[in-house]
Amino acid sequence: MERYQEEAVRAISDLVKTDSSLAKGTPEMPFGEGAAKCLADFLALAAGMGFETHNYDNYAGEVIFGEGEPFAVLCHLDVVPAGDGWTHEPFGGEVSEGRIWGRGTTDDKGPAVCALYALKALKDEGFVPKKKIKLIVGCNEECGWQCIEHYKECADLPEAGFSPDADFPVIYAEKGILQVRLHFDFDRAPFLYMQGGSAPNMVCGRCEVLPRSIQASRAENCGLTTRGKKLVSVGKSAHASTPELGVNAMLPILHYFERDAGIRRVIDCLFNDVCGLTALKDETGSLTMSPNMVKFRKSQLQVVVDIRYPASIPYEDVVAALGKMGAPYETLNHQPPLYHGKDSALVRTLSEVFEECTGQKAEPIAIGGGTYARALKNGVGFGPEFPGDEPVAHQPDEYLPVERVGLLIEIYKKALERIAG
Repeated sequence: MERYQEEAVRAISDLVKTDSSLAKGTPEMPFGEGAAKCLADFLALAAGMGFETHNYDNYAGEVIFGEGEPFAVLCHLDVVPAGDGWTHEPFGGEVSEGRIWGRGTTDDKGPAVCALYALKALKDEGFVPKKKIKLIVGCNEECGWQCIEHYKECADLPEAGFSPDADFPVIYAEKGILQVRLHFDFDRAPFLYMQGGSAPNMVCGRCEVLPRSIQASRAENCGLTTRGKKLVSVGKSAHASTPELGVNAMLPILHYFERDAGIRRVIDCLFNDVCGLTALKDETGSLTMSPNMVKFRKSQLQVVVDIRYPASIPYEDVVAALGKMGAPYETLNHQPPLYHGKDSALVRTLSEVFEECTGQKAEPIAIGGGTYARALKNGVGFGPEFPGDEPVAHQPDEYLPVERVGLLIEIYKKALERIAG
């Protein structure tokens, strides 16, 4: 895989250089120029390898290999915003220290390129698949999945497939995802302005506030920095499904104002979990709740909260616990959980492939993250992160090890050969 690895590393680096986070769209480029460019570049790369490609109005695209019953490999080319705290350029595509650095290297441009080179390796060997492998790449996975909805209007989405946008060995279950915007009203808030967070599914990495008055010693005790008339809190971003890996910048600012009864209520609801949401749990884990975006406008504090709820917990139970907060809210996004038996044929096949390629025991796992796999009737997550890897998705200095690229190509190649052979 050495030749393919070198080519794939260059391709990943090139794609990372384009910021494909959600931007103002147009009818021709619904998610912004960056996402459209990434899709065009990816499809051009595939076409240059001799594959049939389709661009569905810059919402999503696909690469076709073979004929017969369709099987999907679902990836995405959009990314979350860079956020703060980087020591490498987030869109530099730098290759150094044995790593490719940049937003999207792991989530999910790197795996998309590796899946493409797995198809190329099979094609170069003369492999004739007995199924139609559809490598589908979306441009709106991080912010609503409009890409998949549009794809389903334009093409046939396979019933089975995997998404290389999670963890190895293989994901048999994904928690449900619920993102809501809560509204907390104030008669007279102790601040005039507050804003923080970059995306609904990223732990708030930076928050700033314009207080009615600044108490320097209290600000220092809360770990806040003074910027003119504003106070600034800097935390650490992380994927919303694992908020414990980040440091939420919203909380120190709320602590600064916690003498206010309204702010204490916000802290109790969102950070102390007085309503007991995180007590909901099953074999897929406990419910997680991450307040990720905040803004204050016209006497109202609006907080976007990302909730990942256990796969077997009814949605109604989550909503009932959320209602105990007593704050009006609107639902921004809801994706029901994914659940397949650990002994299903697809899970068994992918587990065997992982063991053969790595020598590691493959025990299927559940995650809090959400992948395109839940768009399929029979879909699972399959890589790219290994057990014990440093979590880097949605964090500063995201990277993909260069040596991992060749291994991913090998794993995806063998998986598709086994499934479509």
